[in-house]
Amino acid sequence: WNDKAKYLEIVRCFEPFKPRNDEKNEDQHIRILLHGPVGHGKSSFINSVDTALQGRVTGRALTDTIYTTYKITKGAHGTFYPFVFNDIMGLEKNQGVREEDIKLAMMGHVKDGYTFNPYSTLSIDDRYYNTNPSLSDKVHVLVCVVSASEVHLLDDDTVKKMRKVRLDASDMGIPQIAILTKIDVACDEVDADLRKVYKSKYVKRQMEILSASLGISLNCIFPVKNCNTEITPNDDLEMLILMALKQMINFGEDFVNDYKCT
Repeated sequence: WNDKAKYLEIVRCFEPFKPRNDEKNEDQHIRILLHGPVGHGKSSFINSVDTALQGRVTGRALTDTIYTTYKITKGAHGTFYPFVFNDIMGLEKNQGVREEDIKLAMMGHVKDGYTFNPYSTLSIDDRYYNTNPSLSDKVHVLVCVVSASEVHLLDDDTVKKMRKVRLDASDMGIPQIAILTKIDVACDEVDADLRKVYKSKYVKRQMEILSASLGISLNCIFPVKNCNTEITPNDDLEMLILMALKQMINFGEDFVNDYKCT
């Protein structure tokens, strides 16, 4: 819990590997795609990462209806961290984003600005369809975001959609992790002291349920509290956010390096 400075340094010093024979010579970044049920904290997680890295509470107006790439400002104006986030429209029973659109996004075929339609999939002749995606356009890490207070309330249809998305990612070799949000809402003990999160039997049980439902191993599920109720920075909260972010970066870098070596 006293390693926040170390984690910050790791993230701030991260630079993606770029081989000498990279003919395209494109700026490489790690693309992280967030998906999950509506209202479970996807957009809030992006703001929480921004807050942890900026050292002050931030609050962008995020939307998951329009496909948007979110960058985090680094140091001097006009420079950004070498990882980006995409927050995709939420999954819902009988509505929400279509699984086919998530698959297209992972493959890099969805351009920024596309408005997701729960009743139709992005077509190849649409102006927002990217016919020739680069490595940077593709998704390098898939992150499933689920509220700790609602894991046990997920309906079967939503769970099936989430599993299908995960399996599609696996077929593409994309690594996956899960974020268990709103741990403070789910557990009074953790709300009183975030440092008890890994001692909480309730939080552990929700992690186990999520693991069994989606097939994601427990060591790839990260419990967090988002910054949406904070008015000043919180070291313990940010430590949990940075632990999850570090794993996303590590997984994404592994994927990119493996891809470039094939």
